[in-house]
Amino acid sequence: MTTFKDRETNSTDATAGRLTLAEVLAILVGDRLPVRFTAYDGSSAGPPDAPLGLDLLTPRGTNYLATSSGDLGLARAYIAGDLEIHGVHPGDPYELLKALSDSLVFTRPPARMMVDIIRSIGVRQLRPIAPPPEEARPRWRRIAGGLRHSKTRDAEAIRHHYDVSNTFYEWVLGPSMTYTCACYPHGNASLDEAQENKYRLVFEKLRLLPGDRLLDVGCGWGGMVRYAARRGVRATGVTLSSEQAAWAQHAIAAEGLSDLAEVRHGDYRDITETGFDAVSSIGLLEHIGVRNYSSYFGFLQSRLRPGGLLLNHCITRPENRSEPAPRGFIDRYVFPDGELTGSGRIISEAQDAGLEVLHEENLRHHYAMTLRDWCANLVEHWDEAVAEVGLPTAKVWGLYMAGSRLGFESNGIQLHQVLMAKPDERSDVGERPLRPWSTP
Repeated sequence: MTTFKDRETNSTDATAGRLTLAEVLAILVGDRLPVRFTAYDGSSAGPPDAPLGLDLLTPRGTNYLATSSGDLGLARAYIAGDLEIHGVHPGDPYELLKALSDSLVFTRPPARMMVDIIRSIGVRQLRPIAPPPEEARPRWRRIAGGLRHSKTRDAEAIRHHYDVSNTFYEWVLGPSMTYTCACYPHGNASLDEAQENKYRLVFEKLRLLPGDRLLDVGCGWGGMVRYAARRGVRATGVTLSSEQAAWAQHAIAAEGLSDLAEVRHGDYRDITETGFDAVSSIGLLEHIGVRNYSSYFGFLQSRLRPGGLLLNHCITRPENRSEPAPRGFIDRYVFPDGELTGSGRIISEAQDAGLEVLHEENLRHHYAMTLRDWCANLVEHWDEAVAEVGLPTAKVWGLYMAGSRLGFESNGIQLHQVLMAKPDERSDVGERPLRPWSTP
């Protein structure tokens, strides 16, 4: 493989003719390419015996890679079928992503070399083209659907991700139909055991008792609602996804829980009832928007009785300095308008809204394990999943879940649960245990 140093030394020969695609890649990454790369022009780079590989099949793929920043170009080329992966299953490309993340560092070559690269690729390949149809519109074009985090635009964003197919989600998530971080009681626990344990954790943190009233906002397929209702709690869930609401309503009826549980299709901001003993928000805050945290926590507090408890469970950044920003592939293909911030900012916003923070913990490693198991489910049901939602969408899910697993393992993202209380007039803590009560 030609390294950047070799190319710089022999620049006279290099500029005499066009560079191959493999030579361009070698210039950009030097000798650090950890996988085998082949291209449609017949060139190749990387270790010949590498077990993992990328195969660039078309000029359109080159266009996507050359005109998109960050991980978006790679995702576009892969989802459109212009880039093939080797050595991993498309339902779980974790090992390939890990190899690239561990070793691949791009270097900006000198200006003269950049001219050679542009000439070799061709100006036509540097003009942006339409992305794959599975991609959401860029944020500036979503204004036609309303202001960011308005009710109409939030509903559109939720439909993009959650109204894929209940059957597809059943294959990926397993019997629990729970699309949030599980909590593994031990290293050998199954996904279903871990999800059941997560609901137990939330239930016990909220100190729910038979006859209590629970509001679960962003309730998904109603897992928390049904868990609470089985234990005598009157539980109300709300979701913006019509597919989730229909599935949850059917599951509630099938379990004979209709007297205690209900799931509504709608916006949490339309809940008019108050006086709930507890509120659970499991995986919703990521969709709220950081600027809306104050009104969000204020609204949830207004639904609680004095002394009631609120549990917020969401993905976070590992720091509180950076402002939320679009995240390329994730924003366009997975969670349009999603925003993450650090747990410190979440706690500050909750406190400023008048809530008392009682307990906080990070389940980062648990989410990495959850994603590992979801990918395993997708691999097991790959053919059925492709038949149900199409190959491009199935590839999006494999890429997204494997990449997210890597993010949690490397501490690029975290998962925090924050338990809070609505203060009552007495500020009486006598009913609360002196130590956390949620540990088995």
